[in-house]
Amino acid sequence: MKIRAAADSDIPSLVDLLEQLFAIEDDFSFDRELQQQGLEQLLRSVSGTVMVVETDRIVGMASGQIVISTAEGTASLWIEDLIVDSSQRRKGAGNLLLEEIGRWGRRRGACRMQLLADRGNEGALEFYRRRGWRTTNLMCLRKQSLEEDDDTRTNT
Repeated sequence: MKIRAAADSDIPSLVDLLEQLFAIEDDFSFDRELQQQGLEQLLRSVSGTVMVVETDRIVGMASGQIVISTAEGTASLWIEDLIVDSSQRRKGAGNLLLEEIGRWGRRRGACRMQLLADRGNEGALEFYRRRGWRTTNLMCLRKQSLEEDDDTRTNT
């Protein structure tokens, strides 16, 4: 297995992996066009990366972005989209991805890594637990739109 940073030419394979990931996520729906657009933006970002694991083809991916943590007073690595092709799991690809994306983050000053995982994805949760990841008391909240809510608008 080889690990490397993703390139534009990898996007079709990455979108296929995201289709597998979104099939098991409750909060997101797969949309090939949107996922391609997101990957293109991430690959051009100065604060983000996508790592891939390949054998004779790409079999896994993870994306990461540097954010600033006021709690830590420094950079933190936000990990998303860690997925290994279902036919290639339990062969070390997930470990390679976490290790390499962690190195990428440390080189950019990140002091910790954080990610979200589906509550019902016991396989993924156990994978993270075995690698020293711990749950927090924080809860993720999401708002679909940045438009103002009707009840927050002022009448003029």
